[in-house]
Amino acid sequence: MKLRKLVGALAAIALMLVAPISTSSGASTSRISTTSPCGVATTTQYTHVVWIMLENVGYSVVGSHEAPYFNQLVAKCGLATHYYAASHPSLPNYIALTSGSTQGISDDGEPSTHPLSVPSIFSQLGTNWRALDESMPSPCDGVTSGVYAARHNPAVYYTSIASTCQQNDVPLTLPLNLSAGFTLITPNICDDMHSCPVASGDAWLHRYVPQILSSPQYQKRSLVLFITFDENDNAASNQVPTVVISPTTPRGEKVAAKFSHYSLLKTTELLLHLGQLGNAATAPSMIPSFHL
Repeated sequence: MKLRKLVGALAAIALMLVAPISTSSGASTSRISTTSPCGVATTTQYTHVVWIMLENVGYSVVGSHEAPYFNQLVAKCGLATHYYAASHPSLPNYIALTSGSTQGISDDGEPSTHPLSVPSIFSQLGTNWRALDESMPSPCDGVTSGVYAARHNPAVYYTSIASTCQQNDVPLTLPLNLSAGFTLITPNICDDMHSCPVASGDAWLHRYVPQILSSPQYQKRSLVLFITFDENDNAASNQVPTVVISPTTPRGEKVAAKFSHYSLLKTTELLLHLGQLGNAATAPSMIPSFHL
């Protein structure tokens, strides 16, 4: 009887990389599972796309002892091994990722200095998007303060979505609300590896990624998660690792095709049945390579 119960419990978490555990104090901790969240289905229909944006760490994080959880995800899911950011510094990359162009931006200016009246993935989706920003003082906050960086929150730059920004661009809290078609999650400047050690960002991933994998959307096989970096700290290459986590992505899939931030935008737009903005129109899609 005990053996049958154990087998049943393991089957119930078949899609989770980390299973939550309740402690005697009522707090939750986590336990690493040997089960992969990837390669558990051959076909599905994705209606939810989530991006996690990390900061300023190059491809050297792959295999790094400072990022054991990140590399566990790499081993269990998919990795784009030749993926490149669009520019330097941070802000042009966030704008490229969400509008298909850097829009001529070459600095990290506040939204007040770069009001953008251009289409974005947010305007394409109407109200079917959400941005979750760690340490943001108030919804749709366009002023950098403390460990919150407005330059890492592209939604606050687009003037055409001002009416929906207050409701859709909100501070990161638990439990995660992943009900929107597109969700952009940005850690604060410590947890995104920008101003703190890589290990700090890895610990943040270890806390939040299991929440995504245990969400109703992932459990129903309707959600794909991308984890990438805005830019490399090496101006010469700007190569960054991008992890693809989905039920249909084969375990340990390494893809050497050349992709970019425009590829990620195009892939997301295609999955959500949207038109392609700017440079996304001619960028290669990641869908076939990662079996999405």
